[in-house]
Amino acid sequence: MNTAELLVKCLENEGVEYIFGLPGEENLDVLHALRRSRIQFITTRHEQGAAFMADVYGRLTGKAGVCLSTLGPGATNLMTGVADANLDGAPLVAITGQVGTDRMHIESHQYLDLVAMFSPVTKWNAQIVRPSITPEIVRKAFKIAQNEKPGAVHIDVPENIAAMEAEGYPLKPSPPEKTYASFQSILKAAELINAAENPLILVGNGAIRAHAAAALTHFAEKLNIPVANTFMGKGVIPYQHSLALWTVGLQQRDYISCGFDHADLVIAVGYDLIEYSPKSWNPDGRLPIIHIAATHAEIDSSYIPVVEVVGDISDSLYEILKRADRQDKPTPYAVQLRQDIVADYYQYAQDEGFPVKPQKLIYDLRQVMAPEDIVISDVGAHKMWIARHYHCDLPNTCIISNGFAAMGIAVPGAMAAKLVYPQRHVVAVTGDGGFMMNFQELETALRMGTNFTTIIFNDGGYGLIEWKQQRYFGESAYVHFGNPDFVKLAESMGLKGYRIEDTADFIPTLKTALAQEVPTIIDVPVDYSENLRFNQRLGELSCDT
Repeated sequence: MNTAELLVKCLENEGVEYIFGLPGEENLDVLHALRRSRIQFITTRHEQGAAFMADVYGRLTGKAGVCLSTLGPGATNLMTGVADANLDGAPLVAITGQVGTDRMHIESHQYLDLVAMFSPVTKWNAQIVRPSITPEIVRKAFKIAQNEKPGAVHIDVPENIAAMEAEGYPLKPSPPEKTYASFQSILKAAELINAAENPLILVGNGAIRAHAAAALTHFAEKLNIPVANTFMGKGVIPYQHSLALWTVGLQQRDYISCGFDHADLVIAVGYDLIEYSPKSWNPDGRLPIIHIAATHAEIDSSYIPVVEVVGDISDSLYEILKRADRQDKPTPYAVQLRQDIVADYYQYAQDEGFPVKPQKLIYDLRQVMAPEDIVISDVGAHKMWIARHYHCDLPNTCIISNGFAAMGIAVPGAMAAKLVYPQRHVVAVTGDGGFMMNFQELETALRMGTNFTTIIFNDGGYGLIEWKQQRYFGESAYVHFGNPDFVKLAESMGLKGYRIEDTADFIPTLKTALAQEVPTIIDVPVDYSENLRFNQRLGELSCDT
């Protein structure tokens, strides 16, 4: 047995199902070992796509997704997806090939110090410098990647070490034990909630990672406290629930901003500052905050909790609930606020204008998708509309790159989602700019039999940047480009392609696309003049009662 074979045995021991990546000279021994493994190696068309697949796999399963590249440009291509996973709290293990240890002290073909390079975008990384340490490095990598807060780790494998004879055996995984909050913090949190007149719950992705949706919904119902979610906290409370105030996180003020203006206590549950800066909702630090999470709060001048309830989130919520009582304290302002938010959402339900308004497109998408179906959002102007208008009944049914906000994630991410949940409908929503960054992974999807649908918001430019240029300067520059015929492109790849020519055709076309046995593309001309109208409406927003 050589080191590469021992490495693969250790990966099997960690329960790895898939490795996404590209073959290269410096990972030949690892690839050869995988031929005799139960792990399925999925050959992608670009290392960035491989990393995004591992990223979304980790986020959906809670188990580290694994991606593999060779050295040099292969490794640098992984970086964007690795950084995205790290900032968004998705467990990921990146493995890179490397030159032999006998070549690292001199200038060498394609050699980069990958341990140094990956260090800023990972929780931990290491190079296997002796065959015997392989089991320890793999076990540590998965433990760190999957422990709260999850993130990315990196293992570098020199080619001469990979080929060396190795002795050893995989180390038994040890799942982390639950931790429980202190009695003092629970009691203080309950006292603050009892005294508050207008408390507001802000829920983030940590609550999804902790599987705390049921506990959070029960907590909110019993205490009659409205709930706002971050982009990554969608579905923790069903969007049709009377206490759901939907999504916070846009850079400009929105209806939900009024909720924070009127709040006298914010209960942050599983909230991570990177999801939505507290300077946007608590700029002067006036709001008292209860921090309920599995880890302590990050330091920020706008986020100084009065109490930190650190431990298992569901347990903390139930323990606080035993000691809190708000049965006689209605929340009339929150009731009115929800009515305003819902009315804004439904005003485009019957809009038949063409090109399609983004609000209408997302509204219709929601009507077709079942509660358990999954939407993967790319990054661009459409992401802002999805964040604001695509609402969820269940956690992890709308995946948004938020902390790193990486364009190109939607298509590879959708393929990973379809691997995890083959019986669910999966839709990648992307702009034409983001689509062209990783559309080649549709060939990977076809080869793997993952039949999801990609909806392209087609405006012939980088819409989000144009939105910001128009907002700040009143004009735009350097954002427009041409596109291929997306229908013909789909057909040339063996896929099905559709183009929307009338707004009323979108829903039946989407239903047809989702029923196909191959990946599909829907090209939708979109009316992004709505972006500036949106800015104008919010600029006129008043929070007066």
